[in-house]
Amino acid sequence: MLRINRFKSLGYTSFFNSETGFFARVPDAGAKEPFWSPHGPELMDISITNWCDKGCTFCYKSSTRRGQHMKLDDYKWVIDQAAEMGTFQVALGGGNPNQHPDFIEILEYTKSKGVVPNYTTNGRGLSTEILDATKRCCGAVAVSAYPPYDETEDTIKTLAKYEIKTNVHYILDSESIETAIEWLRSPPKFLKLINALIFLNYKPSGRKVYESKLLRHSDRLDEFFQLATSDQAKLKVGFDACCVSGVFARTNASTSLVDACDAGRFSLYVSEDLRVHPCSFQSGLADGDTLSNDLSLSDIWLKSENMTDFRKYFSSDRCGGCSHRSTCMNGCPLFDDLVVCGNR
Repeated sequence: MLRINRFKSLGYTSFFNSETGFFARVPDAGAKEPFWSPHGPELMDISITNWCDKGCTFCYKSSTRRGQHMKLDDYKWVIDQAAEMGTFQVALGGGNPNQHPDFIEILEYTKSKGVVPNYTTNGRGLSTEILDATKRCCGAVAVSAYPPYDETEDTIKTLAKYEIKTNVHYILDSESIETAIEWLRSPPKFLKLINALIFLNYKPSGRKVYESKLLRHSDRLDEFFQLATSDQAKLKVGFDACCVSGVFARTNASTSLVDACDAGRFSLYVSEDLRVHPCSFQSGLADGDTLSNDLSLSDIWLKSENMTDFRKYFSSDRCGGCSHRSTCMNGCPLFDDLVVCGNR
């Protein structure tokens, strides 16, 4: 089903196909590409729980078995506001979101409001009932890939049996880049079942920070980015916005295929305790704004100093005369060390 949002006063139209995931933001003839959407975010990243039984040391949310779940009524309240703002889809995260006790109702309610739910999982807790609900309601599922990858493989095979569109989220750092290159050249069989392999730049955030693992410390950056954006890659590839500096500066990939960071411009994050940030990675660094009866999502989106500061950063002259500034938009406003273009 194709959904079209026409914003005549803003000079652009957004297109979203809830069946295929196709999205396009098309400016009117002669108009510039919109910098942000005053009507509201097109995507919301929502942490519905901080509960997880894996306890990974690198988890940026520091999720544990003691993590709290978002209340179901609070979630419905958030989705009601998202629907009113014209949000197309939500990315449900955590913790491990599918282990929220009300997960099936969360998926069903989201879909009933015309918003497409997607979620990221470590693979644990995927019951038959949850898989059935996922098949009915979701656009896609992302599987977090961690070595030794046996649990990743089992999860992918399970989702494939249900014909659920599946992506793999792979954290890219100075060490894991070796496996990433290997997979792009000769993928293991289980990766042939997925839609795409999405690379996420390692962030120095969470329970334990490993500065040496920052991607910029790898001597294989050119090799990786050139391979990942070439016809030689044996998998369909995607990147999070934190990788764009490498894509722009180290390859000849079309800038039309890669977007700069959307945080505070076309997307926002809501935590399980209803704190709102432009980006989920800011949640451990700043208080953000707290959603309440006196402060709606729309109020935060339009009036929050925090949101405004992100937009000011992206539109600033932070990177001076860099030829990629208009597309990279100065890189990450939170972690300067994520930039791998070599210009900073």
